[in-house]
Amino acid sequence: MTEWNIQSRARACQACERSFADKEHYHTLLFDERAELRRLDICQACWEKSYSDGARDRKGFVSYWQGIFEAPPARQETIQKDTAESLLRKLIELNDPQYIPAGYILAVMLERKRALKVKEQIVREGRRIFVYEQPGTGDLFTVIDPDLQLNQLEDVQRDVARLLEHGLTIPEETPSPAADSQPEPTPDQP
Repeated sequence: MTEWNIQSRARACQACERSFADKEHYHTLLFDERAELRRLDICQACWEKSYSDGARDRKGFVSYWQGIFEAPPARQETIQKDTAESLLRKLIELNDPQYIPAGYILAVMLERKRALKVKEQIVREGRRIFVYEQPGTGDLFTVIDPDLQLNQLEDVQRDVARLLEHGLTIPEETPSPAADSQPEPTPDQP
């Protein structure tokens, strides 16, 4: 049975070690070296300097092709568990009833990512309360089930997305326009 060793395209020239730029042309040579295929990705300058003449004549040469390097996009998780967890901690600390649905959704998301584990489910005053544990630290979180209905989910998801994007920013109080429009009395006026 043949075992395949899949080699990804290199991110840098394997001759001069210079990183490939986005949309840069590169050359790939494939060599058979004792029951193993070796891939060699090289930049245009190294190709012209050392490989363009006689590459096919080198020992073990199998194949050659050209490509255009595409820089991989920065990997971003839709929901970053560190951010979601720190936000959940802040919401629990605030203990504000308006954030109960968002806290519940965050806890469920973290549970699905295995960042939190349900340890217990309690019913108190007719409401379900989940006790979650963060396995790495042993921290416990108590989260109230807001008993969300389907027609409420879209609004709560929007709130969670806003909180994850902007955090818990409390807007500064701005003076009302009526207070600004009143002129201050001057000493000359009675």
